[in-house]
Amino acid sequence: MIGSLIRTFAAMPQQVNYRRSLAGRPLVVPKGEPALSYGSVREIGGIIAGGRVKLTHLADRWPESDPFNILYLVSSAPPPFALELVRWAKKRGAKFVWNQNGVGFPAWAGIRAWETNLPMRRLLRLADHVVYQSEFCRVSADRWLEPASCPSSVLINPVDTALFKPAPAPADSWKLLAAGTHYQPFRVIGALETLRVLLDAGHRATLTVAGELRWQNAEAEVHDTVTRLRLAEWVTMRPAFTQEEAVRLYQASHVLLHLKYHDPCPTVAIEALACGIPVVSSASGGMPEIVGADGGEMLDVECDWFRANYPPPRAIAAAVARVMREWPRRSEAARARAERLFRKEDWVDAHGRIFEGLLK
Repeated sequence: MIGSLIRTFAAMPQQVNYRRSLAGRPLVVPKGEPALSYGSVREIGGIIAGGRVKLTHLADRWPESDPFNILYLVSSAPPPFALELVRWAKKRGAKFVWNQNGVGFPAWAGIRAWETNLPMRRLLRLADHVVYQSEFCRVSADRWLEPASCPSSVLINPVDTALFKPAPAPADSWKLLAAGTHYQPFRVIGALETLRVLLDAGHRATLTVAGELRWQNAEAEVHDTVTRLRLAEWVTMRPAFTQEEAVRLYQASHVLLHLKYHDPCPTVAIEALACGIPVVSSASGGMPEIVGADGGEMLDVECDWFRANYPPPRAIAAAVARVMREWPRRSEAARARAERLFRKEDWVDAHGRIFEGLLK
């Protein structure tokens, strides 16, 4: 709480300056067709990842516009001073669509759950329509933020199935992948321990860990685990990756290990399915909605908002072995699920109907 107050006071001068800049900026809301603003977050440099990826799909149909009649913001990638921007836009007649991803709860946010949730709660209250990224996102937001007072929809994150598509399966050994931005240690440490179980059982397997390691002392912990488990020969570490590089990562793999607890709606799992890569995860968060019965293997864990629970590495390894025993069929089923449920065209069309309803 004290840290939150310190950060709030430190940001006040910039907040005041931003509010003044908005006050001097006219906004005449255009009539007719949707004209969208994404808070200019797509213009931020670096690798486009996380919440910003889905905005590229919307922007293909509705490029960022100024002036605009719809402000569309994503909870996992908001612009600076989002609350001021929303209040200013709504005061001038624009509609506000809020895309709600996960929220803070004690199992991962600890004592910072309240601080994490406060900005999202304020923006949720101002929304004219809320898009929840999964039913789990809706349930967790209802509990830890508040139920939306406006219309809402559940639209699971999309994938470009023309870009993310299967390729000939890699040969020689089982290729495991753990990809994304790794905030929780078990996403990587659990994958390493699973690899050790598979190797000890006589399977030829390798693991690629792709993406940033974001927990405290992560690099040292991963290095120590690789050394302790004698895995240096079978593990490849890669930094953050672009969308184009992601396609090649999936296509060079057999199985995605996605071991985050209560992940609300991970795009990495959806992209893997589109490439015909089955997913092994826990049956927590939004994963049952994404993986289902035909997208891979999900392992039961206790559902708990206050403590993270993970399947044991031996159970994860057994799930990998089950997938690999019938990999061609499992791969085809994964691709078919992505084409049936997660096509970006369907997701964009659903947004078009939301926008049209708001502008009426």
